[in-house]
Amino acid sequence: MSHDDERARPHEVLGQPFTLPNGQVVPNRSMKSAMSEALAGADMRAPDKMATLYRRWAKGGVGLSVTGNVMVDRRALGEPGNIVLEDDRDLAALQGWAKAGKSHGGLIYMQLNHPGRQVPKFLNAESVAPSAVPFSEKMAAMFATPRALELAEIEDLVERFGRSAAIAERAGFDGVQIHGAHGYLVSQFLSPLTNQREDRYGGSAENRRRFVLEVYRAMRDATSDGFGVAIKINSADFQRGGVSEEESMETIRALGDAGMDFIEVSGGTYEAPAMVGVKSSTKSREAYFLEFAEKVRAELDAPLVVTGGFRSGAAMADAIRSGAVDLVGLARPLAVHPDFPKELLTFDEASVSLAKRTTGVKTIDRMGMVELTWYARQLHYMAAGREPVPDRHPIRALAEQLVTAGPKAFRPRRGR
Repeated sequence: MSHDDERARPHEVLGQPFTLPNGQVVPNRSMKSAMSEALAGADMRAPDKMATLYRRWAKGGVGLSVTGNVMVDRRALGEPGNIVLEDDRDLAALQGWAKAGKSHGGLIYMQLNHPGRQVPKFLNAESVAPSAVPFSEKMAAMFATPRALELAEIEDLVERFGRSAAIAERAGFDGVQIHGAHGYLVSQFLSPLTNQREDRYGGSAENRRRFVLEVYRAMRDATSDGFGVAIKINSADFQRGGVSEEESMETIRALGDAGMDFIEVSGGTYEAPAMVGVKSSTKSREAYFLEFAEKVRAELDAPLVVTGGFRSGAAMADAIRSGAVDLVGLARPLAVHPDFPKELLTFDEASVSLAKRTTGVKTIDRMGMVELTWYARQLHYMAAGREPVPDRHPIRALAEQLVTAGPKAFRPRRGR
């Protein structure tokens, strides 16, 4: 970064365009990271509400939107309300979604995912994974022990990722993002804790990352040269016996060398959420995974994104000035303040404050779903053409979700 750039004010830094390796230009440095919208009905098809929701974020000035996880196999849902993309029967709705996401000059990428073993018992007939590794005792009540995938099934899943990417391109999305974080299938293949295979997909670190590299190649082969392919990946699993930071670094280096258009750094799984016990030094810089991104940057030139913790334009600009990141990922702030990107491009002091949401009823709060449900409701308000309601009491949000989706809506989901 030049001397002049170092003196640039926060809104000037965040307003700089950024060119991805595929030639696409992100008009500013803000990225809406994936949040699970949970808006599909029992048919698992993309509803028109998705266009309404993403048009609102586009209007708010975000440079790049990444959708919530879209599943590549209707037999494997991560949560109620997942959209599944197996064929082009919903092409018209998908085209409307993509057009809305780009309606104010930004880009939109579709996140593609398979949950693997991370599927609620009530939602799927069975779950599959690299190996038949059960969940910890505290999670076993919600998640069954998966069946180990056969080789032919792994090959089919690779093809599914490629096919879904091709459909996303036909629909007008600018790219796709592989969900390789948070303990889902791609992450399961990478981890020695959940991947105990003895064939070409297991054992060594090189073998364990074979699946994600094959998925990447299938997507590239199925799409045009200018179409984007990116990934969200863990800095570490934060589990004993899981993926370490050192091995994650090796995997990220391999993904960068393969040609990813950007790499988004996150961390954790259902069994070990990464946001628990955040260090004070991390809080002072706001971003949860910035230190790891700095280590990656020292070895890799691929575009990097960090999501999780950013709340002020000053901290975001500092992260970009340092060279550690190229884009700043935002999730929960955009659930409550969809115009935040526009504010970041206008005011140096722009910031958001997100209070912890509790009902005040200890029994309910211990369930751990209050905040996730509260934020999910904000997405549903915007999808219905309304504005977020930051002062909505968590009990009312819970009641609304219960009426809308029933008790099953309170089962585990991820959002950041």
